[in-house]
Amino acid sequence: MKHRIVVLGAGYAGAYVAGNLARRLSPADTEITVVNAEPDFVERLRLHQLAAGQEIEARKLADVFAGTGMRLRLARVTAVDPGRQVVAVADGGGELGYDTLCYALGSHVADRGVPGVAEHAFDVTGRPSALRLRERLDSLGRRGEGGSVLVVGDGLTGIETATEIAESRPGLSVALVARGELGARLSAGARSHLRQACGRLGITVLEHTSVEAVEATRVLCADGTALASDATVWTAGFAVTPIAAASGLEVTENGQIVVDRTMQSVSHPNVYAAGDSVYAIGDNGRPLPMSCASAGYTGRQAMEAIVGRLTGHKIANTKLVYLGNHISLGRRDGILQMVDDEAQAKPKHVGGQKAARVKAGIVKLSLWGISHPTFGLPKRKRRLAAAPDASAEKAVA
Repeated sequence: MKHRIVVLGAGYAGAYVAGNLARRLSPADTEITVVNAEPDFVERLRLHQLAAGQEIEARKLADVFAGTGMRLRLARVTAVDPGRQVVAVADGGGELGYDTLCYALGSHVADRGVPGVAEHAFDVTGRPSALRLRERLDSLGRRGEGGSVLVVGDGLTGIETATEIAESRPGLSVALVARGELGARLSAGARSHLRQACGRLGITVLEHTSVEAVEATRVLCADGTALASDATVWTAGFAVTPIAAASGLEVTENGQIVVDRTMQSVSHPNVYAAGDSVYAIGDNGRPLPMSCASAGYTGRQAMEAIVGRLTGHKIANTKLVYLGNHISLGRRDGILQMVDDEAQAKPKHVGGQKAARVKAGIVKLSLWGISHPTFGLPKRKRRLAAAPDASAEKAVA
């Protein structure tokens, strides 16, 4: 019987793990199934561009995984039962059994308990929601009299969304709401560059402003003011699905799976986690932030751990680092801000077209890596340590 590996989620982390497991493990011993709710690979790093009106190609996962031997199950995961080692899916019901599970279901927008966000706000955390915002922006443009767009949240997603919309749709009035100082986590030089970019693009910046409710045509602030908005875009953080917490896996207060250094669940040894779903401590002793970069590091570590334990090879400890932020400010401007071991911004930054080109290169490289999951495929893959025993996790390769 083949060892059944199930990967939940085919975002940056899940697709990377699945593709490299197919590259490293022999199909004679393993059966790899990827479960994803959507048929396309979503370039989450570019969803703000899609919302702003740019054409972003959606790669079919069936094409991405073609020739790998992996199975693609298009279904929404509804539950995980680590005791029975099964995953429940919603496409007409049914369960998938596994011997090793990699949980990489990612994250979605967090409403922070603010009334009206779910009913009235837009977001760019998924392709359907980005297209919904795009349709709304199109409708404002068709009116011929412009409209107001209010982006709530001045993290990376908020900054990139506000600048992209302002550059792509100059007929709209764009405002960015920041709870504190704009770009507070950046160096002084990078903050200055960000302010100049907002000024150049005509973005109104509202600092030290807290939103307490979202309505259809306005948002209400803590100081009692009301801000008019034809389209409110909520970018005030991310949250994970409650599936892991409901499963009995050990999770943090916010629902992320608690793992050891190898991304193995501390409560269930045959479960691994990667991407936004995992609570991973970086090499600097701090939790890795939810980001594409973290997805790459945690995904690689999870993959190495699964391969090592199944084949009996030594598990490589890969880097778990947070190097900094790569922020696009439209298509021709950007900021590269590196951080130190304490996750504090270093004094120097790179801005302008050079930073924009670097960010574009990172995006293209990430997509290329996902689109070529078996690049450099070795002629001889590793066999399981004690195949065909599905529970084998040690012995010699």
